[in-house]
Amino acid sequence: MTELKVGDTAPDFELPAVPLGMVKLSDFAGKIVILYFYPKDDTTGCTAEAVAFTKLLPDIESAGATVIGVSPDSLAKHERFSTKHDLKVILACDEQQAAASAYGVWKEKSMYGRTYMGVERTTFLIGRDRKLLRIWPKVKVAGHAEEVLQALAV
Repeated sequence: MTELKVGDTAPDFELPAVPLGMVKLSDFAGKIVILYFYPKDDTTGCTAEAVAFTKLLPDIESAGATVIGVSPDSLAKHERFSTKHDLKVILACDEQQAAASAYGVWKEKSMYGRTYMGVERTTFLIGRDRKLLRIWPKVKVAGHAEEVLQALAV
């Protein structure tokens, strides 16, 4: 699998999502999309990231963009996560890791000496023409949503 880079066309996907039922990247043609991949609902970092994007959503939307978060969690987990934290961003379920694989973020990780496959926290800024405008690999959550919002202003 080749690594995606700025200027590449963002791979399309169709995934179950909260609150839309289904979400397809192609449904957002002509719009800017902030697509962020995260490992797991209701963990400290993932919650902080989703809450930060939700808090900035009015500013993001006024800049002409939408936010889609993607993780391998089920629709039921996404619904609980979204309700519990009053999230306003779209959460897509990638239980088969098809989107994560297409975007090159399904990777071997290690923790406490154990290796496993999982999502590497990564954000993609996708232009109105579906071209990748910016990629943030190995995201550190603190200040990240603000940095993405600033990138929209450029």
